[in-house]
Amino acid sequence: MEVKKIATNRRARHEYFIEETIEAGVVLTGTEVKSLRQGKGNLNESYALIKAEEVFLYNCHISPYDYGNRYNHDPLRPRKLLLHKAEIRKIAAKIKEKGYTLVPLNMYFDRNNRVKIELALAKGKKLYDKRHDLAKRDAAREVARTLKGRPD
Repeated sequence: MEVKKIATNRRARHEYFIEETIEAGVVLTGTEVKSLRQGKGNLNESYALIKAEEVFLYNCHISPYDYGNRYNHDPLRPRKLLLHKAEIRKIAAKIKEKGYTLVPLNMYFDRNNRVKIELALAKGKKLYDKRHDLAKRDAAREVARTLKGRPD
C-alpha cells in the first residue's frame, strides 16, 4: 500500500533551508478525519510550536465536514502533534538556536490509515538565497532543454 497525500506546503522549501524531517501523528476529531478523506486540508501558513513539552500545530486549515452539522470542528483550532518525549527535547534544543523553526511539509495517510504530518526543522532563507535557488533551477532547466535538443 502507498501513502495518500492530503496536503503539501509547497512554499516551505522555497522559504526555508530544510535541515531535518520528522514524522508526527496528529490528534484529530472524527469530522476532521472525514474532511481530510475528502482532501480538504491546507498547510499553507501553518507552523508548529513547543509548549510545556508538547508540540502543537497552528494555522492548519481543515475545512468543516459537509455532513457534520453540530459536531463539526473549528477549522483553525490548534492540533496536538504526537512525538516521543526524547524527540521533543531534541527539537526544543535545536529551536533554541538562532533561526530554527518547525514547519510542516506534508500531511498524509500512512499505510495504517492514520493521519501523519512530516515536520521539518528549518532555517529561514534570505532574499538572496531564494534568488540563487531560482537561478540554479532556471540554469538546470536550460541545460536539460539543450540536452534534449529542443531549441527555445
